[in-house]
Amino acid sequence: MTLAAVQNIIKENSAVLLYFSGENCGVCKALQPKIKASFDEYFPKIEQIYLNAKTNQDISINFNVFSVPTILVFLDGKEQLRKGRNISIPQFIEEVKRPYNLFLS
Repeated sequence: MTLAAVQNIIKENSAVLLYFSGENCGVCKALQPKIKASFDEYFPKIEQIYLNAKTNQDISINFNVFSVPTILVFLDGKEQLRKGRNISIPQFIEEVKRPYNLFLS
């Protein structure tokens, strides 16, 4: 995926999740399916994009991602939330609910 493609997805969708991970990141591999399942259940209107930070360095640099995992949530083209490393999924879900309901209800 190219930087232009990601920027276009953010521009064309009212809600986007970018999940940056790494091949040798155990936390990334454990967290990704849980985030995906949670977002599929609670936030079906959010477009989800999963990226390898190393193979997509230009995208990572553009979004100031310097460690993995890093999760960015965009609403109406603007970054609303940024989480990294040790993420509590229940807490993260609660943080996303309010802006999600404001923007997409």
